[in-house]
Amino acid sequence: MQYRLTTPVTREELAPLKAGDTVLLSGVVYTARDAAHKRLMELLDAGEPLPFPLEGSAIYYVGPTPERPGQVIGSAGPTTSGRMDAYSPRLLDLGQSIMIGKGARNQAVKDAVVRNGAVYLAALGGAGALMAASVRSLEVICWEDLGCEAVRRLEVKDFPLTVILDAHGGDLYQAGPEAYLAARAGE
Repeated sequence: MQYRLTTPVTREELAPLKAGDTVLLSGVVYTARDAAHKRLMELLDAGEPLPFPLEGSAIYYVGPTPERPGQVIGSAGPTTSGRMDAYSPRLLDLGQSIMIGKGARNQAVKDAVVRNGAVYLAALGGAGALMAASVRSLEVICWEDLGCEAVRRLEVKDFPLTVILDAHGGDLYQAGPEAYLAARAGE
């Protein structure tokens, strides 16, 4: 199935999604990689407010390249999500709804996804220019000293994504190979 979603999202909007579905995401998406996630944790530990609202939010694990003249953003392909595994359960428990990246996640993240009715969506690795084409505007909102890892507020339109982890425990990285092997065994 294909779904169109606009951020911020609710648990009810995410509930129908199943691992393997496609999503065209529009609205605000924040960028943060591991250095920014570490700083988010430091703010939380100090009882300080975060630089953006977490409730219903989407965070894209990306460090975009500089834009060329006339472009909103440079190449914007996903980074490996596992580097955020230590931080993700806490952010999900505080209201983040969507994680966007590539690669498998650990069990603590999977449990937090189910517990919070959230989803993990995969962006197309190696297709940074395609991903960048969906970005309508960009604003650096904090930590410019991190360079490409600074937190950005992106406005996106029809950002093409695939559901990897759904709110019901579905995991495309497990189900996909199992389905393939089952189909091959039936040949």
